[in-house]
Amino acid sequence: MAFEIPTSSVLSRRKLLQTAGAGFGLLGLTGALQERRAWASSDAALQLTHHAAKAKRVIFLFMNGAPSHVDTFDPKPALADHAGEKPTGELYRKNNDGGYMPSPFQFRPHGDSGVVMSELFPQLARHADDLCVVRSMHTDVPNHEPGLILMHSGHQQPTRPSLGSWCSYGLGSENRSLPAFVVLCPGLPVVGPQLWSSAFLPGEHQGMSVNTNDMQLDKLVANLHHPRWSREEQSRQRDLLTKINELHRAERPQEAALDAQIQALELAFRMQVEASDAFDISRESKAIHEL
Repeated sequence: MAFEIPTSSVLSRRKLLQTAGAGFGLLGLTGALQERRAWASSDAALQLTHHAAKAKRVIFLFMNGAPSHVDTFDPKPALADHAGEKPTGELYRKNNDGGYMPSPFQFRPHGDSGVVMSELFPQLARHADDLCVVRSMHTDVPNHEPGLILMHSGHQQPTRPSLGSWCSYGLGSENRSLPAFVVLCPGLPVVGPQLWSSAFLPGEHQGMSVNTNDMQLDKLVANLHHPRWSREEQSRQRDLLTKINELHRAERPQEAALDAQIQALELAFRMQVEASDAFDISRESKAIHEL
């Protein structure tokens, strides 16, 4: 790509970043063009994926403040042999006044696979053969905030994309009218939006947060319908905003946030049609409501 460098001997910091930033943008250009061609040449959004994946969606249940693993899926029978004893050696902590405490719940294997879980989950135990329990994971991070970020992004500092952002970036979406990455959460957890941040990935891959404190459709997705304007009027407004944003972006090619804003406006407009169905749980079957 040919670009001009000012002939002045003094190159301002802003101009330097603008000139150099154009080169970095090429790194993601190939993927963006491939995605646009895929949408344009195919009637099925499924062809966006680069392989025939069996999984259609990922549901990640993160329960901040959930029960201890030693009371649920990770039995530690040796704790019973040392009940009440004080930790020693590397396990000793000055602020630890208590001793070892074994789980008060009984464990037993379930299903043909023999997955061991406690008596706390009598209903879940019926589906033991559909579960994969991983007990080998551990962490050296004792504090909640960096631990939450580590769990979602694999890094203690908020500099990496979250799991959902990587899934959206790597596999795309089957539906252009709904977000590829949705976060269902009652209010905001500790750390907040950093847990579903796209970091250095394009902003379109950041999670869309939905407050589930009120399950009414108009509360789940705020401002889904404009109180006064028709879709035709909103379409004209969207077109005007897009033109203004594109003029602004033309002078700042290195600003990825502008692309994300334009795409967010487009997505918000398309969501008015399909989000009503996607988030209306009253349309679900009785079996779904009983889960």
